[in-house]
Amino acid sequence: MEFRLTYRGPLKGNNAKAKDKQPLRRSFHLQLKQLWSQEPLKSREDLLAKQDVMASSVIFEHAGFKFAPLISKRLFLHAELEVLLLRQEQKGVILTGGGDIDNRLKTLLDSLRMPHNSQELPKGDKPTEYENPFFCLLEDDSLVTSVSVSADQLLEPIDPGHVLAIIKVKTVKTRDTWQNSGL
Repeated sequence: MEFRLTYRGPLKGNNAKAKDKQPLRRSFHLQLKQLWSQEPLKSREDLLAKQDVMASSVIFEHAGFKFAPLISKRLFLHAELEVLLLRQEQKGVILTGGGDIDNRLKTLLDSLRMPHNSQELPKGDKPTEYENPFFCLLEDDSLVTSVSVSADQLLEPIDPGHVLAIIKVKTVKTRDTWQNSGL
């Protein structure tokens, strides 16, 4: 299964906090929610059942959220990512202005995965009625088996410090199972 996720907004490098990552997570949630409403995921609502009801569920509950990562150990899936980061700055500046690329990539990967504990969420943050479940790409960023990153100049107006990120996702099965058929 292959698809693309996008993000337009601030992408901090050094010192990115939970409050900086959650808006990215919410942006990806909306896109992944749309993806889950289409085939082949639409016919796999069993994967969103509560854990105690169905062993193959991808739901993880903590900090008041019910996270539903597509790429999970339970489904024997990994992800390969191709990231295109576009900013207004000319080539060369894009790697240094606003944080170096490896720290920005770390922030991006952290926002693609579900938080592991309440400290990784902004204090007092609660899911909205449209975030049940809260869709994430990854259970853990260790499930990313390859990443390629390209940085280039965006030739349209955008706020300073903001990026347009286009992320191509390819799901990779580590084992064929009934739970991951069609994915």
